[in-house]
Amino acid sequence: MNNIIILPIIIPFIVGALLIIFAKHHKLQRVISGLTSIILLLFAIYLAVLVYMDGIIVLEAGDWPAPFGIVLVADMFATLMLLLTAILAIACLFFAFKTITPKRERFYFYPFYFFLLVGVNGAFLTGDIFNLFVFFEVLLLASYGLIVHGGTKYQLRESFKYVIINVFTSALFVVAVAWLYSVTGTLNMAHLSERVAELEQTGVVNTIAMMLFIVFATKGALFPLYFWLPKSYFGPPAAIAALFGGLLTKVGIYAIIRVFTLIFYHDAGYTHKTIITIAAGFTMLLGVLGAVSQFDFKRILSYHIISQVGYMVMGLGIFTPLAVAGAIYYIAHHMIVKTALFLFEGATKRVTGVSDLKQMGGLLKTHPWLAWLFFITAISLAGIPPFSGFFSKFPIILAGFQEGQYVIAGVALLVGLLTLFSMMKIFSYVFWGKQKHTEEQANIKIGKLLAPIAPLVALTIILGLAAEPMFQYSLEVAEQIMDPQIYVDSVLKE
Repeated sequence: MNNIIILPIIIPFIVGALLIIFAKHHKLQRVISGLTSIILLLFAIYLAVLVYMDGIIVLEAGDWPAPFGIVLVADMFATLMLLLTAILAIACLFFAFKTITPKRERFYFYPFYFFLLVGVNGAFLTGDIFNLFVFFEVLLLASYGLIVHGGTKYQLRESFKYVIINVFTSALFVVAVAWLYSVTGTLNMAHLSERVAELEQTGVVNTIAMMLFIVFATKGALFPLYFWLPKSYFGPPAAIAALFGGLLTKVGIYAIIRVFTLIFYHDAGYTHKTIITIAAGFTMLLGVLGAVSQFDFKRILSYHIISQVGYMVMGLGIFTPLAVAGAIYYIAHHMIVKTALFLFEGATKRVTGVSDLKQMGGLLKTHPWLAWLFFITAISLAGIPPFSGFFSKFPIILAGFQEGQYVIAGVALLVGLLTLFSMMKIFSYVFWGKQKHTEEQANIKIGKLLAPIAPLVALTIILGLAAEPMFQYSLEVAEQIMDPQIYVDSVLKE
């Protein structure tokens, strides 16, 4: 039974390799890709339910016992991330079927797509910090191929920064892992949790922790290491930008939460309540100010990625079960909503041909379904009830006030207000007002583009209306990851 947790890694790897062979057969690629994404979604649901009912599942590769062998670990947090990844992957893939040109398909779009999922799923499931680095590299290599896919001058120029910054952070990752191994003698996360708890060299441990935080903060686009994101995510097609915006930065956030709840939690006053909380506050504020200052649909969404990851890290910084549960709830909300918003931008551009707000207007009259579905998603991102954005932000901000973190809680409220302003700016410019697109553009049918987005909109409504059971689930996830002994006992079988 434990062998099943390797399937989210093996299935996309095999399919990605298979799709290389059929690179010139576009219809066959679509059929294989579509069926595989549905299978991954069904399996993610099954695995999440199985872990929720029966507890953590551990696979010891090659039957080598931990901590000596490689282990994969599926706990509630990991399986939730697998499920969210599968949902996003299927939505973006089916949107790509209608928007990616044959020219782009011919250059291995689908193999890169599934190799990206290999790295993402592996990062969620690995129980070894060196293999976390390995899976990061797998997803990064695939992302390099996707972010320049199509080869426009803008993509190549702006993606250069994305590649360079990730090369340097990967080097720093290796150095940090090597130093951690020299201090503890192990790379198994569960074993690291035990060894770090026994160390008295808090200065060395905190230094290594901050090195890893810099690595993950860069990949997660936290202050002050977010500068690469807005322009890099502006270049790719909507389906790729949506997958990146909804998913890739959350892998970095997942790594921060995993490492700072399982391994480096002993000096929370310094690492969590000082460094992480300060980074979260500046990330939220500067990200949303960037969004407010923009007049391009896609750039506004890109800057909002930065501001919104600040809420997730804020929950970790406050470091109470309520705050961490809110952060997990917020991750689920944001992955769904942000993906939908990027896909809405792609659908809007299909009609108008532009992404400059000042050149758009009147889409509410010609495409009302597009307008109102976007409106629901936009106010959910801003945190307006009864949608998921409100119920995921509320416990984080409440925990901030309860713990006396009034400044960060105030910043979070201000950021929510500015987020609402920027999203309403998009709605007023793009959908309200005088029609600026031609009658020919007004007659463009986009029902097939809205089909993969509508389930995401439905999910943000459901996550809001079913806030109580969703938050209860998030609280159980938070309680499990904030008690490292549960993870340690499951892996080391103590």
